[in-house]
Amino acid sequence: MTDLASPGGTARVLKAYGLHPRRRFGQHFLISRRVLDRLLETAALTSQEGVLEIGAGIGTLTVPLAEVAGGVVAVEIDQDLLPALRDAVARFPGVTVVQGDAMSLDLPRLVAPLPPPRKAVSNLPYNIASPLIVTLLERPLGFTRMVFTVQREVAERLAAAPGGKDYGALSVAVQYRAAARIVMRVPSTAFYPPPDVESAVVLLEVRPKPAVHVDDEAVFFRVVRGAFAHRRKTLRNTLAGALDLDPAIVDAATKQAGIDPTRRGETLTLDEFASLSQSMADVALRR
Repeated sequence: MTDLASPGGTARVLKAYGLHPRRRFGQHFLISRRVLDRLLETAALTSQEGVLEIGAGIGTLTVPLAEVAGGVVAVEIDQDLLPALRDAVARFPGVTVVQGDAMSLDLPRLVAPLPPPRKAVSNLPYNIASPLIVTLLERPLGFTRMVFTVQREVAERLAAAPGGKDYGALSVAVQYRAAARIVMRVPSTAFYPPPDVESAVVLLEVRPKPAVHVDDEAVFFRVVRGAFAHRRKTLRNTLAGALDLDPAIVDAATKQAGIDPTRRGETLTLDEFASLSQSMADVALRR
């Protein structure tokens, strides 16, 4: 068997199938055995678990996933890669290859064949990583753990703590549903062709229930997005502008929540966002 997680192995497969990395799909093939082993170690798969992989490429990660998991659904958008991918996993009857854009597929139907509990393990395409992760967490898909290679800046935002420059609406949206931790930094040389940025492996431990209780998630996320709409502005000013409210109403809501309206959104914890969203709903957003 060809070792796909190596420069030579990847080059041989690409040449054999007449393939070239396509910028349109942001293709960067993993050629590092060290990174591959860390992904698998972090995923900690068992034969009783199903796994979803998005951006399966030529099967570099798919094959070792299939060797352990109880079932694999491998999604690949580029139909030109499908012959190499299907040949790579042909000996594994538990692998289902799906051609399509993960952002537009019916996710509940996609993962339905996978035995629960489910995990998601992928080298995600950079251009869809953030919205896709949020989508996977928002839907009740039965995932307990997600392990992704993403752009390093995205990983830092996913795992950021309140008060730092990386903490934002994405941090809150992800940490509301999962505990996020960066497992390792990945140099550009781990991929062919090497991207212009560093990557990182991030672990998301999906929470059995959200980190904080909120009565209305739509209101909660409206407040979160509003709080980060203008990072340099105070809560009073940015929420008033983003939510089209009188600053006096924002002052009343922050006072009810016990939060100083002159603070900035990036300083608020998830608990404080939950309190603030409840107060905003009481004072203004449900009028």
